[in-house]
Amino acid sequence: MMEKLWNKNYIKVMTANFSMSFSFYLLTPLLPIYLSEYFHASKDIIGTVLCGYSVMVLLIRPFSGYMVDSFNRKKVLLICLCFYFLMFAGYLAALSLTAFAIIRTLHGAPFGASTVANSTVAIDVLPSSRRNEGIGFYGLSNNIATAIAPTIGIWIYSTTGNFNILFWISLFVAGIGMWVDSTVQIPEKEIAKNKTKISLDRFFLINGSILAINMLCFGFCYGVLSNYLAIYGKEKLGITNSTGIYFLLLSIGLILSRLQGAKALREGKLVLNASEGIILSTFGYTIFVATDSMIGYYASAVLIGLGNGHMWPAFQNMMINLAHHNQRGTANSTLMTSWDSGVGIGILLGGFLAEHFDYQCAFWTVSGVHIIGLITFFCFTKGFFLKRKLR
Repeated sequence: MMEKLWNKNYIKVMTANFSMSFSFYLLTPLLPIYLSEYFHASKDIIGTVLCGYSVMVLLIRPFSGYMVDSFNRKKVLLICLCFYFLMFAGYLAALSLTAFAIIRTLHGAPFGASTVANSTVAIDVLPSSRRNEGIGFYGLSNNIATAIAPTIGIWIYSTTGNFNILFWISLFVAGIGMWVDSTVQIPEKEIAKNKTKISLDRFFLINGSILAINMLCFGFCYGVLSNYLAIYGKEKLGITNSTGIYFLLLSIGLILSRLQGAKALREGKLVLNASEGIILSTFGYTIFVATDSMIGYYASAVLIGLGNGHMWPAFQNMMINLAHHNQRGTANSTLMTSWDSGVGIGILLGGFLAEHFDYQCAFWTVSGVHIIGLITFFCFTKGFFLKRKLR
């Protein structure tokens, strides 16, 4: 008899993940506009300020993987969520560009640690026979938040013109996630201290290096898209009220691909899922910059959503399958670190390219980088995983 996937603790962890993602994506597409309108920041300064968040996430992720593998995961998770929650109040208090930049940068630390801890707890509460499938569905909580949060955020801002309302909503939703996670029960055997010798492999999964390089490429592309989509659409395509629809379509693609790919994940067809996702995303990013039509613009959202929805759970399961059981946190943090490294570089380089060239140049760079990621996967990553996987 097949073990139950949707147990009470798994649903709670997914709910908390939704809360974290919602509070994050409610602000993400609008922060460049906020910095431009309220602090009169230039494009490269906007990129630098927003990049600080990703740099902090990048720095904390390896250590958070070690922490959740070595100490009580629930306590680590709740401490991180508490700081993540409190940092939203900092946005309300930041009255200068410097103060905002400091708060935004510091906020990356609890976010990076919380996402690693929460996803590792999700793995702990899943039955082993449904783990591949469960990891895929876990991402739905993030996808649904991605679908509705930017749309709601843009609607609220267009209606009120008040960013403080958005900051208060994010603070409230993050608090809900912290409360829900406080009620999760984790099996004792899963939180026993990891007593293996401290080494580099405790902070970064060396065995998953090639997968990390791949995810860095894909993270770069999404970093440019998610942070500069609104301002690119406004300046280059004359689209002022459709950014929310773009994110909605992207997230619908994410959700559909998670549902469609669940059977393949359950059957262990990780390479197939990853391959399909990479190809779809490559087409999506290329169509986005190659066409000026609304059809191409929105079609790219669906393709990128479908691609990332196949790719992310496949890569996460591949990374976990390259790790020993006492390295689950490290495997998660390695994958997320590589993604966030790419996002951070994308934000910084995207702002630089837009300032000194234009946004079209930035998005052609995105297409090129994604093609490099595709070539890397089929030439190196695929064979490496099939030879080195432990399960």
